[in-house]
Amino acid sequence: MPRLTNSFSALALLVSTLGLGLGCGAEPPPPADSANSSAANDGAKTGPKEDTKAAEVKGPERKPFENPGGMWVPSQLAEHEAKLKGAGLEIDPKALTDPMQPPLAAVVSLGGCSASFVSPDGLIVTNHHCVTGILQFNATPKQNVANDGYLAKTRADEKWAGPTNRIFVTRSFKDVTKDVRQGLDKLPNDRMRNDQIEMREKSLVAACEKDRPEVRCSLKAYFGGAQYLLVEQLEIRDVRLVYAPPEGVGNFGGEIDNWRWPRHGGDFAFLRAYVGKDQKPADHAETNVPYKPAHYLRLAQKPLAPNDFVMVAGYPGATNRLRTSFEIKEALEWGYPRRIAAFEEGVKVLESVSKQKEEIAIKANPFLRGISNALTKIKGLAEGLGKGGVASERAKKDAELAAWIGGDAERKAAYGDVIAKIEALVAEQKKTREEDMALGSVMMSASLFQAASTIVRMAEERPKADAERDPEFQERTWKRIEQKMTRLSASYDRVIDQAMLKLALERIAKLPEKERPAFVATIVGKKLDAAAIEKAVKGLYEGTKLEDEKARLDLLKTAKLDDLKKSKDPLLKLAVALRPAYKASEDREKSFDGAMALLRPKYFDALQKMMGQQIAPDANGTLRVTYGSVRGYRPTKDAPVYAPFTTTSEMVKKHTGKDPFEAPAKLLAAANAKKWGAYADATLGEVPVDFLSDLDITGGNSGSPTLNGKGELVGLAFDGNYEAMASDVIFLPEITRTIHVDLRYVLWVMDVEGADNVLQELGVKPSID
Repeated sequence: MPRLTNSFSALALLVSTLGLGLGCGAEPPPPADSANSSAANDGAKTGPKEDTKAAEVKGPERKPFENPGGMWVPSQLAEHEAKLKGAGLEIDPKALTDPMQPPLAAVVSLGGCSASFVSPDGLIVTNHHCVTGILQFNATPKQNVANDGYLAKTRADEKWAGPTNRIFVTRSFKDVTKDVRQGLDKLPNDRMRNDQIEMREKSLVAACEKDRPEVRCSLKAYFGGAQYLLVEQLEIRDVRLVYAPPEGVGNFGGEIDNWRWPRHGGDFAFLRAYVGKDQKPADHAETNVPYKPAHYLRLAQKPLAPNDFVMVAGYPGATNRLRTSFEIKEALEWGYPRRIAAFEEGVKVLESVSKQKEEIAIKANPFLRGISNALTKIKGLAEGLGKGGVASERAKKDAELAAWIGGDAERKAAYGDVIAKIEALVAEQKKTREEDMALGSVMMSASLFQAASTIVRMAEERPKADAERDPEFQERTWKRIEQKMTRLSASYDRVIDQAMLKLALERIAKLPEKERPAFVATIVGKKLDAAAIEKAVKGLYEGTKLEDEKARLDLLKTAKLDDLKKSKDPLLKLAVALRPAYKASEDREKSFDGAMALLRPKYFDALQKMMGQQIAPDANGTLRVTYGSVRGYRPTKDAPVYAPFTTTSEMVKKHTGKDPFEAPAKLLAAANAKKWGAYADATLGEVPVDFLSDLDITGGNSGSPTLNGKGELVGLAFDGNYEAMASDVIFLPEITRTIHVDLRYVLWVMDVEGADNVLQELGVKPSID
C-alpha cells in the first residue's frame, strides 16, 4: 500500500496503488466466445471486418521475432546483441545501452507518462491522454480546449502546462547496491532495516544533488531490492502545450474502444520544454527560451509493414512478475473485487456530478478517465489471472521452486524458509487490510483533505533536521509541495470533493460492524448512516478556509503542530485527529518493507538460478527498452487473426456523430475526398491509423516513442489489449499486444487540421490543401 502522505491527486494515489496508467478507460469486454470478440464483427463499437484492407497488407517474408517479453534496463541489452540484430535492429546494439546517446537520450519521462524530443527546439511528442490534466488546467467553458483541442500558431501562443508539470531527462545510472544493502542482514528487526535503507537513500540522493539545482536524483530498487541504482535526471520545470487534437481524435472510441482492437484513436499531443536563457532549468517565466536537447528523434522515412522490427523506449511504472502465488491469490480474492466495486461506484458518481455544470465536467474529466481506465484494467487483471489460469500457473511455479530449493542442501540452507516467510508476512497484512484500504480510500477521495493532511505532516517534519525528515518532506520537496497546493486551485471543485468523500464513507458504512475501522467514528460519529455522513461531509466543507489558496500556502509554510491541534477548521481538525491512524498504517508498511528487503532478493535469486537465464526486473518508473515486431493476434484460439493495421476509412465508418465516435468534420471531409497527401500507405491505399506489436509495456509507457530498426520514430505506444491484461504479472507471448498510433496518421491529422507550423518544425512539408 502506498504511503498516505504527500499527494494532492486522487488519481495519482490510485495509480500508485495499482501500478496503472496506460489507456483511457473502457467498458468491460464481451465474453470470450461472443460474436463481438472476433475480428469478423463490424459496426461502430466493434471495428472492421477481418476482410478489410487492413488484413491485406503484405509484409516481408522474414519470420517475425518471437518475443519472450521483458522491459529491459539499458545495461542489460549488452547481452542482447545477437537477438537484436536477428530481430531486425539496424543500428549498433551498443547504442541502446547508453541513456546519454541516441536514440535513448531523446526519450524523457513526464512523471507518469513517457515522451520524446522530436526537434532541436525542445518539441516533445506524447499521448493525448497524457496531457488531459494540462488541457483541464487551460480549459474554460468559453474555450474548452479539453474538448476542442488546441494549436499554438506561434511560440508566444504556447500555453503553460501548470506549476506541477515536469520533464525528466535521464543522464546516468549508478549501481549503489553495496552502499544500500551492506549489513542489512545484521540489523535486529524489520523496522530498523527499513529505516537504515531510508537513511542511506537520503544520503545518496543529497550527495547526488549537492550544488546542482537542475538535477533530480532518486534511488530505485530492482529485483525486489537485490539491486539498487542511483538515477540522475535533468528536471525541466517549464512545460508548455503546443498542439493537442480535438477530443474526437485523441480519445476517439473513448470508453467503448479502450483496451480493444481494432482501434482508431489519434492518441498524440505535442509539448515544449522551456529553460532559462543559460539553458538551465528554471521556473516558468515569459523570458524563458526553448530547451536545446543534445539529441532528438528523426521521423521514419520507410513505411512500416507487418513483421517489421519495432522497439519502445520509455518509463513503465509498475509490474508484479516477481510476486508469489499467495500474493496473487490475496489480490484476486480480496483486493481486486473491492477495488472494482469502488471504481464502478466512483465512475457513476463522477458521471452524475459532471451533468450539473460544464465547469464541473471539465474538472471531473481527468479523474473520470483515470478511474474508468483503472476499472477496466483491474477487471482484466482479475479475469486474466483467474479464468486465464495464470494464478494456478504461478502456484505451480512456486511449488517447482520449493522443490528445487529442497533438492539440495546448500540451496536449502540459503533459501529454505524464504517462501514460507513471505507467506507469513502476507497473512499478517490481512489483519489490518480493511483499515488500510479504508484509510487509503478516504485520502484518495478528497483533494482538500489531502491538502489538510499535508499541512499537518509538514508541521510535524519542519522542526526536524533535514536529514531526519521523512524523504517526502525534506527541503528538496518543499517547492513541489507548494506548487501542488497552488495547482489544486485549478482542479478542485467542492461538489466533486464532497461527492467522492461521501462515497468513500458510504462504502465503509457497508462493512460488517466488526470489520469497520474505528477511525470512521472520528469523521461521522457513532451513528454511521446516510444522514450522518451527509451532515458530516457538509460540515467539513462549510467551515474550512482551505478552499482559499493563500490560506493553504500560509499554513503549509508556517503552521506549527501545536497551533494546528487547536485549530477550529474542520478539515485541519480531522487531519490532526486521523494522523495517528495514518501513522500506524505507515509504520506497518515500513516494517513490511523492511522484512521484504531481505526476503524478496532471496526469492528472486533462487528463481533466477532455477531458471538459469537473464530476467528483466519489474517495472519501477525508470528507463526501459522492449523490442519485438509488428504483428496481429488471435483474441481466442478459434477466432480469426486480427490484422496489425487499422485505416482511416474504418474510422469514418465508426463515426456516428455522437461521443465517443465523433470525429472532426475536417477529418471526415478529407477522408471522404481521399485527400491522403504524402501519408498514404502504398499497399493500403490510404492512411493507417493504429497498429499492433508484440511489445511488452505497462502503465507509464503511455507516450513512449515506437522506433524502427534505424532508431527512427514510427509511432507512439498508447494502450494494451484486454485479453492480455494479466501481462503485468505474466507475459503471454501469443496474445500480449501493444497498440500504437501510426506516425503517418499523426502527420495526416495535423496537416488536415492546419498545424503547418508544427509539421514544418518536424521537417515535414504540408501536402494537403
